[in-house]
Amino acid sequence: MKIVGFVFGILMMLFIFSCATTDDDADAYGHFEAREIVVSAQANGQILRLDLEEGVSLKAGQAIGLIDTTTLALQRNQLLASMGTVRKKTQDPGPQIKVLEEQRRTLLREKTRVEALLAGKAALPKQLDDINGQLNVLEEQIRAAKSNADRFNQAVLAETDPLAAQLRLLDEQISRCYVENPIDGTVILQWAEAGELASIGKPLYKIADLRHMELRAYITGAQLSSVKPGQKVEVFFDAGKETLQSLPGTVSWISSQAEFTPKIVQTREERVNLVYALKIAVDNDGAVKIGMPGEVSF
Repeated sequence: MKIVGFVFGILMMLFIFSCATTDDDADAYGHFEAREIVVSAQANGQILRLDLEEGVSLKAGQAIGLIDTTTLALQRNQLLASMGTVRKKTQDPGPQIKVLEEQRRTLLREKTRVEALLAGKAALPKQLDDINGQLNVLEEQIRAAKSNADRFNQAVLAETDPLAAQLRLLDEQISRCYVENPIDGTVILQWAEAGELASIGKPLYKIADLRHMELRAYITGAQLSSVKPGQKVEVFFDAGKETLQSLPGTVSWISSQAEFTPKIVQTREERVNLVYALKIAVDNDGAVKIGMPGEVSF
């Protein structure tokens, strides 16, 4: 019995030593986080379509929902009709100018004929002067007709500028009725369904990029000199009862300010109250979940 007790005691000491060694292998502790984005409605109205559910993967820019645009579309049609009415007020100087140009061509033919007669001394110079005067008057009338029509049309079309601004505003409001997913990721929470009423700012769903996670851990001031951004480290997380699984990680950020040790974090040097937060980026194969505890070895 003494031998059995002695062997049992040795085994217990080895177990305790091995546990202590495992704890000492970890240099920092924390929890896994993911980049989470809350997608909210940008328009008011009934949700006509919302093609998503929790756990579904979505692509960035993917159209997944639509908020009723009926009222906005009717307002847009009304603006277009008003703009059309204003444009109908514009003047077309074409017919008037066409008549004047025809008179000008007639005078030019007459001028050619008189110049020929004048060369043969069969016409008087005054006849040519009269034709040139009439041509000058017609040129001025053509320029005036074009100028007057342009000024009038510019004044009329200026009335459409406020309408065009309202039209751009409506187009922007209509575009916001289409719900587009902002990032590649997985839907982790859904708060709205098709058929419900949406209002600007109402959360629709939360999405997170679960392929790229971060372990937010804490280190003491004494460890700062041994950790640098870009450093390659080994990250561990629970893979079963008393089993740890490892993943390669990269230190992506180190806080420049100290903070008090969070209650959820335990360090080897519990007597140190101030710690520094850091983030370690890891590529997730699906085993790591948000909020899962992890540890890191430098």
